[in-house]
Amino acid sequence: MTGTTHQGGQPLLEVEGLSVVFDDAAAPAVDGVSWALHPGRVTALVGESGSGKTVSAMAVLGLLPDTARVAGSIRLGSPDGGATELVGASGETFRDVRGAVLSLVSQEPMSAWNPVLTVGEQVAEAVRAHRTGPSRLSRRAAHARVLELLAEAGLDDPARIAAAYPHQLSGGQLQRALVAMGLSQDPVAIVADEPTTALDVTVQAGILDLLRRLRDERGTAVLLITHDMGVVADLADDVVVMREGRVVEAASVGELFAAPRDTYTRTLLAAVPRLGGTAAGAAAAARPSRPEEAAVVLDGVTVTYGGRHPVVAADDVRLEIGRGEVLGLVGESGSGKSTLGQVVAGLLRPGSGRVVIDGVDVARASRRERAALRRSTGVVFQDPASTLNPRWTVAQSVGEPLRLHAALDAPAQETRVRELLDLVRLGPASAGRYPHELSGGQRQRVAIARAVALGPAVLVADEPTSALDVSVQAHVLDLFRDLQAELGFSCLFVSHDLAVVERVADRVAVLRSGRVVESGPTARVLREPADPYTRALVAAAPVPDPEAQAARRAARAGARA
Repeated sequence: MTGTTHQGGQPLLEVEGLSVVFDDAAAPAVDGVSWALHPGRVTALVGESGSGKTVSAMAVLGLLPDTARVAGSIRLGSPDGGATELVGASGETFRDVRGAVLSLVSQEPMSAWNPVLTVGEQVAEAVRAHRTGPSRLSRRAAHARVLELLAEAGLDDPARIAAAYPHQLSGGQLQRALVAMGLSQDPVAIVADEPTTALDVTVQAGILDLLRRLRDERGTAVLLITHDMGVVADLADDVVVMREGRVVEAASVGELFAAPRDTYTRTLLAAVPRLGGTAAGAAAAARPSRPEEAAVVLDGVTVTYGGRHPVVAADDVRLEIGRGEVLGLVGESGSGKSTLGQVVAGLLRPGSGRVVIDGVDVARASRRERAALRRSTGVVFQDPASTLNPRWTVAQSVGEPLRLHAALDAPAQETRVRELLDLVRLGPASAGRYPHELSGGQRQRVAIARAVALGPAVLVADEPTSALDVSVQAHVLDLFRDLQAELGFSCLFVSHDLAVVERVADRVAVLRSGRVVESGPTARVLREPADPYTRALVAAAPVPDPEAQAARRAARAGARA
């Protein structure tokens, strides 16, 4: 079926005056919002965490908890011109709607799958879920349909994917399989909740191409929930901007990017890091290409994960990080980025090669030298919520390295914790709060404060901003640059976001299948890449410009042809 883009026609889904209040909340999570979803179009709900995007979508799907009180109207249109009211609808109505009419593709592919069942078994369950009696498919027919769906979702080897367990697949493969599951009942609309968060740029481009093809070839409507304005520019037809539970602006994607009316929308767009942007490019060009003295040396480092089918995660890697330098490490999932981060952080010992940190050969270090290395190396992980003890206050978490490694009495530790919280721009009131009482950006600031508590010579930052909203990400990156300038630590900055790397890194190394394929000054590598793989990464990076995205898609299509 060929999709149509008749915005002026009858909406598939019409939301009017929707409000959602949770029993324990002082204010509505969603406050009187209205928007529409049309066949063959992508409508993006955008805004920061807590703006009400996901709550609105879960209200449409009837997936809110019992503590939520929903008011307003959600009308689901039908081909005969009628409509079904979903606010207050029965569980039976929602069971008929979910999957068969509206399908959900969730944000975190790793946590969406049952780890003890194969992907094929789980997709088959979705295929057979709404079929009963004579219409119920046999196991063989369901398996055949699973292979068709996996192929339609762009997976090259559907038989292997179907037989695999979730931990055996990459994030991009799992996300495509989630789309296949979402297509199992031939829905007329897909709700895609942050479908590309934390995915590499090339994998992200593939997921967006898949959703675009469903829109254009099948006429599927897509409700896209995201905080990534580059993704919005690439895929959306219409945009609804939410803030604190309310709609502040709604427009076509071209109108919104060309002339945003609301101040908040302009703030969101201004916060998006742009690859090759004037400010970032000028800063990168002004940085030294390579400081003379190395703080980190990786000489022929090889890491192999064992098992029946050994995987070489790092293959003869040779890198240096100068004192006071930030080295950006980029590449797709499975390229070895996090493995090298663990090697530098001392969390993983390579099978071969030499690792020198702050002048100490790690393999030959004495017990005292290894203890000193632990004190002089800090780590900031991707998800601060999973690395902070939920039972500890902020002060306890930040003070942990001081208790373990610093000879300070209790008053001195307390003073140092206050200094560290001031350093990362968290007020003294945050010291007694717990992680669940903080926003994502605040938790990441706590993680940074803990990582720099002992004044490290080397810092490893592994995807420290990938899960943050664009405006929060901008604040965290500004904080990181200020801290690095003030404290002078060397840093291995691991990220899949090339624009973020351009903003903070002095040099860039590009990894592919465990090997360094290109390295050099940031401005040169990201603006004039020499290796075809680096060029492919740069070409796939999203930009917050609908016209530029359309030109890139046309170029990719021409290259494939």
